Amino acid sequence: MMKVVTGALICLASITCVRSAKSDSATIAPPSADQATRIDGVVTTEMTRRAIPGLQAVVIRHGRVVYDRAFGVADLESNRPVLPTTIFTLNSSTKAFTGVAIMQLVERGKLSLTAPASRYLPELPQAWQSVTITQLLTHVSGLPDVLNQPKGQGTGSLVGDGTEDSAWQTVTKLPVEVPAGQSYHYNQTNYVILGKIIQRVSGVPFDQFMRTYQFAPAAMRSAAFGDSRTIMPGRSRLYRYAGGSVDAAEGARSLEHAFDEFSPFIRTAGGLNASAEDVARWLIALQNGTLLSSSSVEKMWSPGRFNNGTPTSWGMGWPLSDHGGHLVAAGIGGRRTAFFVYPQDDLAVIVLTNLAGANPEEFVDEIAGQFIPDLLAVNGGGLPMPVKRLRLALIGNGFKEPRATYEKLRQNDATFAVSEADLNTWGGVLLDAGRVDEAIAVFGLNVSLSPSSSNAHDSLGEGYEAKHAIDLAIASYAAALALDSSNGHANARLKVLKAKPSLSVPQSRDSR
Repeated sequence: MMKVVTGALICLASITCVRSAKSDSATIAPPSADQATRIDGVVTTEMTRRAIPGLQAVVIRHGRVVYDRAFGVADLESNRPVLPTTIFTLNSSTKAFTGVAIMQLVERGKLSLTAPASRYLPELPQAWQSVTITQLLTHVSGLPDVLNQPKGQGTGSLVGDGTEDSAWQTVTKLPVEVPAGQSYHYNQTNYVILGKIIQRVSGVPFDQFMRTYQFAPAAMRSAAFGDSRTIMPGRSRLYRYAGGSVDAAEGARSLEHAFDEFSPFIRTAGGLNASAEDVARWLIALQNGTLLSSSSVEKMWSPGRFNNGTPTSWGMGWPLSDHGGHLVAAGIGGRRTAFFVYPQDDLAVIVLTNLAGANPEEFVDEIAGQFIPDLLAVNGGGLPMPVKRLRLALIGNGFKEPRATYEKLRQNDATFAVSEADLNTWGGVLLDAGRVDEAIAVFGLNVSLSPSSSNAHDSLGEGYEAKHAIDLAIASYAAALALDSSNGHANARLKVLKAKPSLSVPQSRDSR
């Protein structure tokens, strides 16, 4: 069965900030033993599956820390354990902090989000003069990138000869890619300009502004800017999959050292380091009014707009998404760090790791789901609303007659539709959870709706194989091969089942 990664960013109309009671620090509340045990299980399972050396996880609920644990090692060579105080590199999650800095200056009347950046940096190239602050924050500026982005892992290298002066001179001479506001392009130049504006308007260096107006008020103890060359006691070593593989699913589980380089003028985009506890203190201070007013937070967590009026997938420094009706403002960086704020649920989850390729953003919802069950993958969490509607309807009739259930939903709403990929993903989650009959029902519906899909038949074969219905599994794998002779998984399983049908053992999908 082909695994499909879901969770693409979805544009939001607005996000309402939940204002918590004011707290001076991340006060730890007694956690539920059952919830903590389940979160431990999620974390340890993902660490094993993804070969993550070390990890910190913190959960904030109703303005208080209710879960705070460290796992694994910060240094594979010395076997130094990860502690709650261990410092991790936040990479592009730094952009959320820069977004807060911009909003703080807006609150003080120093900036306008709708103003062109050239109002504050008149020396910008003529072709850049009309780009607004909001367009920089939301990555719709159309400007060229100051980094040569790598195809795999790594932080990229500055254009030009590698120095800041050369990079700036080079990028300002490059042509604009598209008109501002026309399309989305994730771009580090945007945040270099924002850093220059923060320094120009505030009159102090960016890092000093952050220490004064964010780190100190939030009582952050370890937050600091730097990269792999910076001596920072208590920081974890960085790792990646050998050879530059981008995720564990590619089968490259051996690790090697990774190195990050953040030139000072690009640290607005990715140069911050901190512990998960410090990020928790910052998020609590952000939502309790210490750093920003609730109206400013709400504005920050609302999307920008393209020229045609449609919303962007970013707020002011924060990627925004809709996780099946649960709105999320996130910080995601370097395939190794993620924090999700669920404002309408008064919940936040922070996961920091030392592995590029850990992709914690893929399992943050599963941690959050221990408090909001609707977010659990087995309940359709992370999948679009149509899947969640279908799930509720199937639960209502005991997963009987799934095609008739689907058609009834269609009759009541002509726009209702569920994609083959989403059904395939949900069926896989059910199968992983041991809910084999429900998985077979979903896979069977997928075959009914997409009879020409080799992958749909292959997935149904997996369901039957898990149920030890060997004849039905053979028929499904054969159908998959008839539609696509290059389906290697169906071909391999068919050979095994035909050779020893009574002794065959279903193959773990994690091994594929």
